[in-house]
Amino acid sequence: MFYMVQMFVNRPESVSDEKWAELRTAEMNYAQDLMREGKFRHVWRVVGDVSNVSIFDVDTHAELHDILQNLPLFPYMDVKVTPLAEHPSGLPEMYAYAS
Repeated sequence: MFYMVQMFVNRPESVSDEKWAELRTAEMNYAQDLMREGKFRHVWRVVGDVSNVSIFDVDTHAELHDILQNLPLFPYMDVKVTPLAEHPSGLPEMYAYAS
């Protein structure tokens, strides 16, 4: 199951630079582990914003929920999740990796 997830990061003033750097490093490591597992397929920055758009490939809604809640920066995020489906106009090779 594919999901588009937009994450908006809101750093509170109460979090020190040192703590924020630790959280960002932990976030990157966790995300890259998920990428290696094939769960976190794509990530793009949104130009002019402190957010990203990501594509996740997971088996259940609950799995995605657990993944997102375990993001080190999750407490500082607003997250929008959109389930995705293949488009009938898409070329078959666009979806070959999904099977």
